Amino acid sequence: MTETKIYVGMNDAVTMKQEHATETFSSVLRNVCRSYHVSFSFSLMQGGYVHEDGRYVQENSLVLQLIDADRAVVDEIAKDMCAFFHQESVLITEGEVRAYYVKEQI
Repeated sequence: MTETKIYVGMNDAVTMKQEHATETFSSVLRNVCRSYHVSFSFSLMQGGYVHEDGRYVQENSLVLQLIDADRAVVDEIAKDMCAFFHQESVLITEGEVRAYYVKEQI
């Protein structure tokens, strides 16, 4: 199975500052995933990067994790997140994982 992660920064592409509350971003992300009918998990991370103009930028990011999602759907979700969060781009990573469920009842 394929594990896909979409990294979405929360700083605005123009102001380089977080313009909305983290819960607002989380709510949008949940609604986007529901609209595409995909199972998902996400986490909040902090990180930094070197902007194309040479400045070092720190920001909060949401990392969306999808297991075995269709690549076309992943790309559409990434485009939506990029547009809704006013990002220059979002990062997508993919990797093969062994995924399985364990069930037990008492």
